[in-house]
Amino acid sequence: MRTRRAWAFYVFLGPWTLGFLALTAFPLGYALWLSFTNSDGLSPNSRFVGLDNYRELFSDPETIQSLVRTGVFTAITVPLTIVAGLFLAVLVNQPIRARGLFRTLLYLPAVVPPVGAALTFKLIFDRDSGAANGLLDAFDTNGVTWLADPYARWVLITLTMWGVGNVMIISLAGLQDIPKELHEAARVDGASPWQSFTRITLPLLSPVLFFQVVTGIIAALQTFAPLLISLDPTPKGVSAVPESNYLFMINVFAQYFANGRYGYASALLWVLFAIIVFVTFLVFRLSKGVVFYSVEPESAKNKPRTIGGK
Repeated sequence: MRTRRAWAFYVFLGPWTLGFLALTAFPLGYALWLSFTNSDGLSPNSRFVGLDNYRELFSDPETIQSLVRTGVFTAITVPLTIVAGLFLAVLVNQPIRARGLFRTLLYLPAVVPPVGAALTFKLIFDRDSGAANGLLDAFDTNGVTWLADPYARWVLITLTMWGVGNVMIISLAGLQDIPKELHEAARVDGASPWQSFTRITLPLLSPVLFFQVVTGIIAALQTFAPLLISLDPTPKGVSAVPESNYLFMINVFAQYFANGRYGYASALLWVLFAIIVFVTFLVFRLSKGVVFYSVEPESAKNKPRTIGGK
């Protein structure tokens, strides 16, 4: 029986293991090797160049600028998305009629695939036939070239906010997990709704918000949708992406498919991976004393309690 259970374990684990090795471990290792070569993806005569790609990366102004734009984009969209999602969650958590309908309508945009949403936004904000300029024409206002600077960045931010329903659902689940007795006790003690929200709701919701901050930062640093709302989403049309939307992943795409520099592009991806790991670690470190868990961690339980600091 023990042998049969062991075989059953390996049989069920086998497909995942093979998929991980073939689709994750091998591509990662191969990309790491490419980052130390001058491979163009076509010629078999690539050679080992050591750390040359990484040295060029830190001295390439285009790469540095794209990284800075990505950082600014992340700093804008992550707080906006979390605050908007929490605001909507608080609204649809109220005892109102058709509450389920409002929740569904607000969550529906998050179900739309990112590619479909990006292409839809491209049609809406088209200079000649888009609905946005059609609305402006109704008010006798000249049309705007939305997909070019300086408006392209705001179209991208709007596209990112389009999927705020995901954040709303997670925040709503966190709100419903807070015991109502705490708010009732605060109301009896004379606390205002704002005091109840800041002293009870936010601290108890901090683990959920922390999760959204971490996942939001990781997703924002890998944003690739701007290419889809550019004027010409093809390898040759990378230069058509507005400068404000020329983010780090767009630069990676350009190096891979427009410039054929597989080695340099692989180095870019590994640097991005290192940045994501570092930022995530930094967020975890800064979260101490800010995130409050309803269940005390085991490490804290095992520590001896002291009285009077002794």
